[in-house]
Amino acid sequence: MLIFDEALVPWENFLVYRDVERANSFYPASGFFNRFNLQSATRLAVKLDFMTGLLARGLAYNGTDGFRGVQAALGEVVAWRTLMWAMTMAMVSDPQAGPGGSVIPRIEYAATMRIFATSAWPAVKNIFENVLGGAPLVAPSGREDLANPELRPLIDRYYRGTGATAQERIKLFKLVWDAIGTEFGGRHELYERNYAGNPEQIRVDAVNFARRSGVLDQCVQLVEQCLADYDLDGWKNDTWR
Repeated sequence: MLIFDEALVPWENFLVYRDVERANSFYPASGFFNRFNLQSATRLAVKLDFMTGLLARGLAYNGTDGFRGVQAALGEVVAWRTLMWAMTMAMVSDPQAGPGGSVIPRIEYAATMRIFATSAWPAVKNIFENVLGGAPLVAPSGREDLANPELRPLIDRYYRGTGATAQERIKLFKLVWDAIGTEFGGRHELYERNYAGNPEQIRVDAVNFARRSGVLDQCVQLVEQCLADYDLDGWKNDTWR
């Protein structure tokens, strides 16, 4: 947080001054909403790439990666990761017209990503906590323990993983704990939950964008078309006979 108290801003750095209409129209006219959500999706997709690899390695070190339920949990993390990349690609490959002859990500895709992104990180974090059990917690307190000549042989014996030395396993689960359990990790969950705004507004925005673009009308029209296909006497045309 930066607070500028009576800061002098040079006139050449002003974009808008006492123009309420221009200030209020900045978001829709510039395509800012569409663009910043593309950045958000890419950022989160890369973050979930990292978490997918981290979970896969943790399960392997624990020797539980062959269990069916654990594989299903990893599959859900993979799906969250792929969903974020799919929405990113949709925003890039199927854009809409933007200002000045440009193209910008389609607003419906941007609004959808904005909603599901707030659910992705809590879901992934919950999976980590369920399938890794106490492994991120049960680790030596610091590097001093590994440097202690009396403790090190015991640590090497009792902390080793499946196909991994004790030091490798401890290093990995310290990283896992940093990602999900520390103050840093806890802040990340709160950040992702609130990154896009309050949970009601981001969903109301999705409805409003669908109304403006005609998508909601198209969906309603599909229902009307279905209802028009039949009456009390059955099908009204030859399509289904």
